[in-house]
Amino acid sequence: MKYRKFGNTQWDISEIGFGGWQIGGGGAFGQVDDRDSVKTLLAAWDRGINLVDTAQMYGKGHSEEVIGMALKQWHHNHIYIASKVQPVQWPHPNEIDPTMTGRYPKAHIRKQCEDSLTRLGVDTIDLYQLHGWFPQGMEDREWHEALTELQKEGKIREFGVSIRDYRPQDGIALAEAGLIQAQQVVYNIFEQRPAEALLPACKKNGVAVLARVPFDEGSLIGNWVPETYATFAPGDVRLTYFKGERFLRTLEKVDAIKRMIREYDATMTLAEVALRFCLSDEAVSCVIPGMRSVQEVELNLKVSDGNVLPKELLEQLKPFNWPRNYHNPDTVVDPL
Repeated sequence: MKYRKFGNTQWDISEIGFGGWQIGGGGAFGQVDDRDSVKTLLAAWDRGINLVDTAQMYGKGHSEEVIGMALKQWHHNHIYIASKVQPVQWPHPNEIDPTMTGRYPKAHIRKQCEDSLTRLGVDTIDLYQLHGWFPQGMEDREWHEALTELQKEGKIREFGVSIRDYRPQDGIALAEAGLIQAQQVVYNIFEQRPAEALLPACKKNGVAVLARVPFDEGSLIGNWVPETYATFAPGDVRLTYFKGERFLRTLEKVDAIKRMIREYDATMTLAEVALRFCLSDEAVSCVIPGMRSVQEVELNLKVSDGNVLPKELLEQLKPFNWPRNYHNPDTVVDPL
């Protein structure tokens, strides 16, 4: 396992972390067994992963509870825990510049942080993040006051934000302002826009970057077929993400990427290229794929060998940039 500095902190973080949404259960990604999740977490930590990203809303806190179960069985090196607080009310996905007022009241942030601490069974959360960042927060800074107070009390070590899925540009001014230590953003072969301005701004200002959804919710692993969509159970978030024509259009684009990779280097898999794509940008501190089995842990960790994608291959991947607003499937940022 290779490690990277986490922004301006002195933390040495595994460049591959553990995304904790899937282990929250609740049918978001199909059925999950807590015992398997604990086994997978312990295997990941034993193999060198030392950061887990979770959230209050993953399984209504159950992801945090499962991580807490695993932490009780772990007696070795420190595991960095990153969690998130969701706003009191989410804005509509198409709202370009939603107000920050009332989204993260002090009392709400404090209550949710304390509840997360209880579920995790820890005294301090290493990285506490706003689960949605809205640029008006640059002026309305009640959120910053609340997080600073929690930091002074020792309940959190550092704090940051999670950028809305389809708006990486929202984090640029925040990165330049020096108000936070980390930003989490969707960054993958289909969503390359963070590399245009957000990642350079974070790197320049010492803001750590957590790259989420590296596999595009599963499509960039490369093993889906047209019949796969029918296997998603009711409640699975992928039913919405790949609604309508999106699933087959996604498979078409995935097949095109796979053909290009085979022509470039037949020994490389799409999943490997997807992870290396994220790690090829020095601004990325850690990429956080979801993992549900020890086998998935081992496959992902094979990529942490210090090798990044050649510039030639990165150039060939650029035309596959395909931003979409997954939370409003009837719209896309760019035409299909």
